[in-house]
Amino acid sequence: METADIVARIQASIAVKESIVGNQILLDSIHQAAAMMIETYRSGGKVLFCGNGGSAADAQHLAAELSGRFYINRPPLYAEALHVNTSYLTAVANDFSYDDIFARMVEAAGRAGDVLVGISTSGNSKNIVAAINKARQIGMKTIGMTGMSGGEMKNLCDCLLNVPSKDTPRIQESHIMIGHIICEDVEKELFTR
Repeated sequence: METADIVARIQASIAVKESIVGNQILLDSIHQAAAMMIETYRSGGKVLFCGNGGSAADAQHLAAELSGRFYINRPPLYAEALHVNTSYLTAVANDFSYDDIFARMVEAAGRAGDVLVGISTSGNSKNIVAAINKARQIGMKTIGMTGMSGGEMKNLCDCLLNVPSKDTPRIQESHIMIGHIICEDVEKELFTR
């Protein structure tokens, strides 16, 4: 890859982030997502995350920021990425369907008032959509992290964080940035105020 290509990728990432800065609806949604998590934690609830591929890595990363620490040493928060038990994941995918892997775990672990964060750049991943539908049946709050269109998740989530891009790498880069902002807000609100 030429230096000019590298610079172009960096500039494309910056352009997406600049479009987020200029999108008041998305900025308000980021605040809303953090507020939903804060309310859940204050009520003794938990936050569950699910995603596939790079979005699974983001789910695990953000769960670790909440359950471990972000900026300050503080008590852990209950946050979990639903894909980390490979025995469960492969058993359910084999015995039922890959589309059921997250919905079954949401049914087992989720409670009314908890939060489910579904991450899908397209917004159409069948197993994420199924998990969101199950969460809604249980009475959980739902946050969707998607790309520009929001896909099927657009009309299912209580809070949609749809990054204004159609380019998967740029969407994922913005997802982790948005996730970090939310984790920082949650930590500050719960432990420094």
